[in-house]
Amino acid sequence: MAGTKAKAGKLNMAEMAKLLNKKAGTNVAHDLTKENPTEVKEWIPTGARWLDSIICRGKLAGIPVGKTTEIAGLESTGKSYMAAQVAANAQRMGIGVVYFDSESAIDPTFLQRTGCNLSNLLYVQASSVEFVLESIEELLGSGEKLLFIWDSLALTPSEKDVEGDFNPQSSMAVKPRILSKGMSKLTVPLANAQCTLLVLNQLKTNITSNIAEAMTTPYFTPGGKAMIYAYSLRIWLTGRKAKASFVTDEKGFRIGSEVKAKLEKSRFGTAGRMCNFKILWGADIGVQDEESWLDAIKGSDALKSGGAWYTLTSSEGREFKFQAKQWVEKLQDPEFRQVVFDVMDEEVIMKFDTRQGEASQYYDTEVEEKL
Repeated sequence: MAGTKAKAGKLNMAEMAKLLNKKAGTNVAHDLTKENPTEVKEWIPTGARWLDSIICRGKLAGIPVGKTTEIAGLESTGKSYMAAQVAANAQRMGIGVVYFDSESAIDPTFLQRTGCNLSNLLYVQASSVEFVLESIEELLGSGEKLLFIWDSLALTPSEKDVEGDFNPQSSMAVKPRILSKGMSKLTVPLANAQCTLLVLNQLKTNITSNIAEAMTTPYFTPGGKAMIYAYSLRIWLTGRKAKASFVTDEKGFRIGSEVKAKLEKSRFGTAGRMCNFKILWGADIGVQDEESWLDAIKGSDALKSGGAWYTLTSSEGREFKFQAKQWVEKLQDPEFRQVVFDVMDEEVIMKFDTRQGEASQYYDTEVEEKL
């Protein structure tokens, strides 16, 4: 009579998993068809729907929960603004926020204006790289679902930097070595605890005599190679220097700037994709999210333009006419807004997933133009 029990001396997959979990003293072996720590089950919105749409192939995503993400950028490109919006969105999902700040530049009023609940946000001065890593390890054992924001890696010293002099040679390569060891210890615990690490970093100019390298890789980020391997997602923020890149009020005062976001690395099948949006840093704070959606759908067959007028056609054939200056006001119509979402999902998410159109419309093609 045939039975399901494994033959003597042989183990089936379930028995091997049980053996390994017993050996490790915890669950390290998983059936990937069931609940497991490696699969991303939740995403924290970035505050920019266009950016969320290009992060993961085939779905509306954001910052992956349980993984390590980097947002790196040039000066004044909105790194802290983006992090604050991610923090606010995480809190709305019931996720606690621990904010490590090495720059002493976060104002409580600024966080509140971006939507953060200060009573559910723990602010920690990042005195050293070792302290940040050890604190994360300690808090992972709390049992809470947390978002750790590190602002910024580039400006956080090592303990050797703090105790030593100002000679950079005295602590050369210390930080990358610490991070290499730290991330090898924290990556699996972060996934198991379904906690998220968002690292803010600076883009530094790649000074090299190799012209080809300077053209294709104009920037690099501090922290060493180990961090690059540890990141599941890397978002690089750059901006134009032209006057047209600024957002101005009715009197011409600058209240924001245009930002280009590029996926420098993505384990979700979307590396190289890019989008544009504007960030306000005046009286109002945050991403001009809705304003960017028109640019996101301009390549769609559902949107036609004639002179100053646009016509958006829904899948049912209903037409909506508007001018660019009426775009935000028009989005207050729930039916029109839903049509925009449908077109955005089709144009930005699904067409890329099914490889429709030319690849050049999805990827960054401006590398040779020095970003």
